[in-house]
Amino acid sequence: MKPPYGANTVVMVMEGPIVRADVAALCECVRVLVADGVELVICDVGALTNPDLATVDALARLQLIARRLGGQVQVRHPCDALQSLLALAGLSEVVPVSAGSGLEPGGQAEERE
Repeated sequence: MKPPYGANTVVMVMEGPIVRADVAALCECVRVLVADGVELVICDVGALTNPDLATVDALARLQLIARRLGGQVQVRHPCDALQSLLALAGLSEVVPVSAGSGLEPGGQAEERE
């Protein structure tokens, strides 16, 4: 597998709650990206609020569309609730979590007086 930020990789930031009405547009976006040569779509879900089964359904559908066209979807920055929902639905291995770039900040900020 190529590194997560290769030339044929796109990061798609997902915000707010995902409702069923959003799924068709998200699927079309991934379909167009993969059909145009994108091999890996990273769904950054760090800003998602209150993930539920509609979110899990959307991610599973995105993966299905990408794989049918020869691509792949990975999830980046999922909250614990979303990871638990993916596991409960049996989709943890189907919709893998990206390791991230390795450049993300960590630790505590230094305080000055």
